Amino acid sequence: MTQSGAVRRRLDLPASALMVLFCLGFGCQQVAMKAVAADMSPLAQVAIRSSLAALLVMMLAHRQGIRWRDMRAHVGPGVLVGLGFVAEFLFVAWGLDYTLASHMSVFLYTAPVFAALALHLLVPGEQLTRRQFVGVALAFGGMLIAMAPDTDIDNAGDILLGDCLGLLAGLSWAATTLVIRRPSLSDAPPVQTLCYQLTVAGLLLLPASALLGDLGRVQFTGVAVASLAFQTLVISFTALLLWFALLRRYFASQLGIFSFLSPVFGVLFGAIVLGEPLTTGFLVGGALLLIGLLVVTR
Repeated sequence: MTQSGAVRRRLDLPASALMVLFCLGFGCQQVAMKAVAADMSPLAQVAIRSSLAALLVMMLAHRQGIRWRDMRAHVGPGVLVGLGFVAEFLFVAWGLDYTLASHMSVFLYTAPVFAALALHLLVPGEQLTRRQFVGVALAFGGMLIAMAPDTDIDNAGDILLGDCLGLLAGLSWAATTLVIRRPSLSDAPPVQTLCYQLTVAGLLLLPASALLGDLGRVQFTGVAVASLAFQTLVISFTALLLWFALLRRYFASQLGIFSFLSPVFGVLFGAIVLGEPLTTGFLVGGALLLIGLLVVTR
């Protein structure tokens, strides 16, 4: 039983199937963003999709009977969750200007390792075992190998910068996970937690995108609209609601086992859809990183 009193249970077959679908969607999102970057900057995409999804979540929250007084009860940690989400996707959007979508998919999903280390230090009962520390070492070594510049690739320095921004995005996501683990938000309905996240993101990212001139350069081509619809309805609305709902019902450590699927899907779709190169160093390092993730979260 958690500190909040909510009872979690072990993963069953329906939850496992839902997590595979969740990881498939999140593995596609960086590719979807990169594919239309010429028509709509990644920052503008995140700003618009967060704002649209926030309106959908607000309507759903009202339909479920969640009122303003309920929102005020958790506004402190709710704002922190929103700020973590903003930081995560600022780094993702910025990093995609430099690195490949496949690289961003891998480095973003270092978040479970960062979260596991933080929980080990901060939360009683969440200490890592010796085996899990081996997983952390594998993930760290794989990260270094994957990030090693390859002189055979054009703009290797830019790609390294983008990879570093992907790591910062992973750190931001891990920080958000720690806030969600607080008892106050653990008891809140999933739609309420997502409402904080998306509302703060929309309020901050839309003005930032406008000030940087990204909104003024948006071109609503057919492909851009399709990508934005996918990101809004599938990623920011459906997938995130599913994630928060699963976090309330199942052990986070067991849900984390599936997290390694998202970068795998991201790498595959990046190569198939965008034709991104896959170097030997990145493949070896990425494989070690994913093995480390699996060992830590298993």
